Amino acid sequence: MPLIAPFVTEVDFSTGVMSAPGYVLQRRLSDMAAMYADEAAVRRILAGEGDRLIYEVQGVELPVEEGQIPHCTTRISPGRIGDEYHMTKGHYHARREQGEVYFGLSGRGYLVMQTESGETDVREMFAGSAAYVPPYWAHRTVNVGAEDFVFFSVWEARAGHDYGTIERDGFRKLIVMRDGQPAVVDNPKYD
Repeated sequence: MPLIAPFVTEVDFSTGVMSAPGYVLQRRLSDMAAMYADEAAVRRILAGEGDRLIYEVQGVELPVEEGQIPHCTTRISPGRIGDEYHMTKGHYHARREQGEVYFGLSGRGYLVMQTESGETDVREMFAGSAAYVPPYWAHRTVNVGAEDFVFFSVWEARAGHDYGTIERDGFRKLIVMRDGQPAVVDNPKYD
């Protein structure tokens, strides 16, 4: 394994912008359409206002090998699709035995987690909060505020990402607005 020189990346806590990202990934509503419970709201927004940006990831690229620690920022725009707040797609790790750490930089959100055996957990995140995603837990973040929700993530390089399971099955729990406040509800599309 060749040595990688140490480096520093500057991060704007309010926007998640990195000084020299190795990659930038944007997910728009059309990329996320199947993730939202209210299919009519998805169609209405796409037809009326276009393909809005839901979230953006900026990250450092490192080799996928033991000992490497990739990291990134994620910025989720405020907003809702129907009653459901903007969120990330969510994923399991391809290597389920790998965990991850999220650190809140700005805004307010929820971290929604589940296991394949049926356990669920939802944690509030905010600037200064550090959230641990244990091995074997799928995870998704949700912006429940009126401003961007930005967080920093760190994981083991070999963890990989399994988006397919979530694309097929979804999450058991959704975060929706009820009486002007975020609420955790069962996903009607989850089997």
